[in-house]
Amino acid sequence: MNGLIVKVISGIIGISASIYLLPMVSYDGEIKTILLVGAVTGLLLFFIRPLLSLITLPIRLITFNLFSIVIMLSLIWLVNELFPSYMFNIVGLNNLFFSTLIIWGTEKLTSAIL
Repeated sequence: MNGLIVKVISGIIGISASIYLLPMVSYDGEIKTILLVGAVTGLLLFFIRPLLSLITLPIRLITFNLFSIVIMLSLIWLVNELFPSYMFNIVGLNNLFFSTLIIWGTEKLTSAIL
């Protein structure tokens, strides 16, 4: 079951894990911010990532699917830009990369469990 609900749940868990584990990922302290950012992340992962994966299929074939990390990175950057910096903020490329890996890992885990 790899539906919309699973993507939204994995987005919420991934964003909250990124906030907890990485020092330069911050939010305003409200639980509804985590839920909203996670829901937007899940929606982007469900609707936009398959389209980007289809468009970049030749590049992903050449790079042995490593370009998928760039697709995920750009989607997490888009989520970071959609929200004001006082509400949710990821500072630095390293934290953006590690947030992407955390969200990717939680997505794979929740897809396997659910």
